Amino acid sequence: MKLQQLRYIWEVAHHDLNVSATAQSLYTSQPGISKQIRLLEDELGVEIFSRSGKHLTRVTPAGEQILKIAGNILRQVQSIKQLTDEHNSPELGSLSIATTHTQARYALPDVINGFIRKYPKVALHMHQGTPTQIAEKADDGSADFAIATEAIELFKDLVMMPCYRWNRCILVPRDHPLAALERVSLEDIASYPLVTYVFGFTGRSRLDQAFSRHKLTPNVVFTATDADVIKTYVKLGLGVGIVARMACDDQDSDLVSISAEHLIEPSVTYIGFRKGTYLRGYMYDFIHAFAPHLTRSVIDEVMALPNKDAQRAYFEDMELPYL
Repeated sequence: MKLQQLRYIWEVAHHDLNVSATAQSLYTSQPGISKQIRLLEDELGVEIFSRSGKHLTRVTPAGEQILKIAGNILRQVQSIKQLTDEHNSPELGSLSIATTHTQARYALPDVINGFIRKYPKVALHMHQGTPTQIAEKADDGSADFAIATEAIELFKDLVMMPCYRWNRCILVPRDHPLAALERVSLEDIASYPLVTYVFGFTGRSRLDQAFSRHKLTPNVVFTATDADVIKTYVKLGLGVGIVARMACDDQDSDLVSISAEHLIEPSVTYIGFRKGTYLRGYMYDFIHAFAPHLTRSVIDEVMALPNKDAQRAYFEDMELPYL
């Protein structure tokens, strides 16, 4: 069994079983990959992939278990490389972050600007996506850090640490009736069409929970993953916008921002990484810049905890900042 063979089966599985695409991404030949996979299957005595002619059709039950172990092995190898790089070239490296548009657009710019100034020789890569896509990128190693608010259950295999709380705001045109009210209620909002985030995205579940508790049904007429898109359609008169408070600071003069913190519970944004990841010095610094309460000692203590319950208990009484 060779490490190269484990790399091939892992990459094939994460290229939708497309051996040709895998070969291109690894700068090698398709026949070479196919041969090595066959040799590994012959050595193990089981099929990792089912086939129809020359095409791979699915991962076998045994293959799923083998791939899980192979992924862990490859991650450990990557940790060894990270460790040696830290000793040999601490100022060189790369950092890949998977997050949502809202975090990338409003929460991260200052952090990234400061990070690049401090570590000009570290290549920084940003991947934007849904919580599911973010979790997949962190899990398969294509992202070092995942930053997300919704669907935290998707990140069960990651060490997730809370960074900050955030509230929402209501956006309406300046001549909208809600703009004239001293204190807006959920009942007021429920009487208008709403423009907000896609369900399962950027704290949307808190919004739905708030309406449900008051036995109200929100009339959501348009959803998007991008707060700037939501603002555009609010300006067009499509409905009342509900977005993250951080996205309300730079809206143009056509819109009025109304606080919704008394209506909807705040959400918590988390940063996470795979268990067993070797964190380089600049990775600790990035986390600390994004969430100052997450010092190196705190991160190390959390990584040493045995399970998710212990990690949650660790942060239970910690006061998180608001963004």
